[in-house]
Amino acid sequence: MQKALWREAVRFKVVPAGRRSGKTELAKRRLVKALVEPKDWPNPRYAACAPTRDQAKRIYWADLKRLVPTNWVDRIVETELSIQTKWGAELQVLGMDKPERIEGSPWDGVVLDEYANMKPVAWSAHTRPALSDRQGWAWMIGVPEGRNHYYDLYTFACDPANTDWQGYTWFSADILPLSEIEAAQRELDPATYRQEYEAAFVAFQGLVYYPFNRGDHVRPLSYDAAEPLMLCLDFNVSPGVAAILQECNHITGVIDEIHIPRHSNTPTVINEFIARYRNHKGPIHLYGDATGGARGTAQVAGTDWEIASNLLRPLFSGRISNRVPKSNPAERARINAVNSRLKSAAGDIRLVVDPKCTFVIKDFEGVRVLEGTSGEIDKKDDPTLTHLTDAIGYAVEYEHPVSAGGKARMVKI
Repeated sequence: MQKALWREAVRFKVVPAGRRSGKTELAKRRLVKALVEPKDWPNPRYAACAPTRDQAKRIYWADLKRLVPTNWVDRIVETELSIQTKWGAELQVLGMDKPERIEGSPWDGVVLDEYANMKPVAWSAHTRPALSDRQGWAWMIGVPEGRNHYYDLYTFACDPANTDWQGYTWFSADILPLSEIEAAQRELDPATYRQEYEAAFVAFQGLVYYPFNRGDHVRPLSYDAAEPLMLCLDFNVSPGVAAILQECNHITGVIDEIHIPRHSNTPTVINEFIARYRNHKGPIHLYGDATGGARGTAQVAGTDWEIASNLLRPLFSGRISNRVPKSNPAERARINAVNSRLKSAAGDIRLVVDPKCTFVIKDFEGVRVLEGTSGEIDKKDDPTLTHLTDAIGYAVEYEHPVSAGGKARMVKI
């Protein structure tokens, strides 16, 4: 399949293929090879593109500078991420967060990498017209992100009626060692594994936490006063919530929940936690919504995190660690991390809930996808849902992020 991708004389190639399976390395070499292909016009131009400029630079820039022979190079412009050859051909690295960057002068060939994460108009309204003058070629490569515009384009490319197009795909298992594939199956939930390593356009309808079921995930859990407690917060007023977790033997256990239906705030939730766990002897790790650092839910000076810390510190001095990043992870990153703990592609269950946590169970069973989106959580249908699973998701994503080939990834559902 890789040989076909390299050799076939097709103008537009759509390449959803498994993670770490060589598609980007082929694309780099295709761009370098293009620099010496003869043209009937001066100064041919080629671009390596990714969803953002920083991402494009990280993926392409250093490698392209190594791949282009030094005796080809006239000059390298670091500020423009541009390599210009002695005969006028140019290779540039671009971010498509602003797709209009590719407009203006015509292009002879373009690679759109991680295409599923680009805006749908990046191809149709910006890149495609820029290739028209010189009948340029394009590769759209990456891993699927649900059934979005990448799925539509791949389906179009595979239609024999569209003779300028072709689709190519292969599994990571065709390239990577078996040990790496088996490790991924243990770490990832089935949907994430299929997307990341089999390039499947995974689409789910309805439930967000689809692996959860009471038979597998609900069982009595014990509390150990000497081991770390994970206090997970999602600042809210009606209800005010917190989830309390402990990890034992590589299993994440939801051992308790706080659910105050109305007129709650951060002090109310924290004081309830203190009332239950004032005799806890081990460390306490805080997780939750990073935006709590920007505002408070109580009529008390300070942010939610400042209020929580000020209430906890006198009783648990020296045993509190704040494990809240500067900004929240993407919603789908949290979902994938939780689903991968609920059930891996290898069938391992590493997140369980005590039966007394009835609102957590209700959340796992009830949180749904917002209709008409490509995977956003529905926070309007039942406003009492989502808060506890969001809180748990912050902790699970922090401690057990889904990582595929060194890149955090997420499934659209």
